[in-house]
Amino acid sequence: MFIDELTVNIWAGRGGDGLVSWMHEKGLDHAGPGGGNGGRGGNVYLKGVRDIGFLSKYRFLKDFKAQNGEGGMGNCMHGKAGEDITIDLPIGSVVTNTETSNFTEVLTEKPIFFLKGGNGGLGNAHFKSSINIRPRESTPGKLGEGGEFFIELKLLVDLGLIGLPNAGKSSLLNSLTKAKAKIGSYQFTTLVPNLGDLYGFIIADIPGLIEGASEGKGLGHKFLRHISRTKMLLHCISCENERPKEVYDLIRAELMKYDQTLLNKIEIILITKTDLVDSERVESYKKLFNKTHKYIFAVSVSDDTSIKELSDELVKIMRNL
Repeated sequence: MFIDELTVNIWAGRGGDGLVSWMHEKGLDHAGPGGGNGGRGGNVYLKGVRDIGFLSKYRFLKDFKAQNGEGGMGNCMHGKAGEDITIDLPIGSVVTNTETSNFTEVLTEKPIFFLKGGNGGLGNAHFKSSINIRPRESTPGKLGEGGEFFIELKLLVDLGLIGLPNAGKSSLLNSLTKAKAKIGSYQFTTLVPNLGDLYGFIIADIPGLIEGASEGKGLGHKFLRHISRTKMLLHCISCENERPKEVYDLIRAELMKYDQTLLNKIEIILITKTDLVDSERVESYKKLFNKTHKYIFAVSVSDDTSIKELSDELVKIMRNL
């Protein structure tokens, strides 16, 4: 089961309490204070992993908590600090505090400091002074940082395949890479984003968009967010559509409604399923976009030559970004 959003509780550890205690020294009836400080609570770190399905491991896990610090001990011994925890998340995850709206992006496989553990309390030995030789005060440990967090995955890819359902995106991804995306002759075959590797560049097959997607229709904005971090867009338009410009404008309108900055991304036009029509129709489709787009290609997944040519061109374009 693919999960790309999750609400969980995450807490750093609480600091241990300071201790009121007295030194035990042989032959002394009134030894000084010996209560140690509490240990700090464990911190929380976030770490990216290259597995877009990793959030599914947390389906039934709603609480993450670092270890509390131990309380102070006698003979001025400090309590042990709580152990830190590291939470693995798919690269591209955004972790947002539901109360404050502060967020952290997970864009690296290196651990990221996220939540600070509470400081340990002070034992009575800390308060000893020349005028307070037998202090009886101590302080409790502090709570660690934490709260409720919304985790949202936004894919981090080089090239995103967009277009109406059945535009041939999954077939294209399979042909360009070694991906094994599900293919079918009905809408919404792709229910989760599929990834493929093209000579080190990551390509994502974004589930099909329809009119009203930005308002939640079809698969809705649930998958529009995966386009936001894509460096380039490959807009697939099938030769089966008799009004290619209308199809193009429809998808662009949905992108604009969701996030206008998406329109500023480099966009490649790809005419797909060219084996279903004659060459004149393919050329007429390409001419429709000549004035507005620098990159326009046509392809059939059943034609190995056209796939090879497209692959080479895409790699050249991505290397020059």
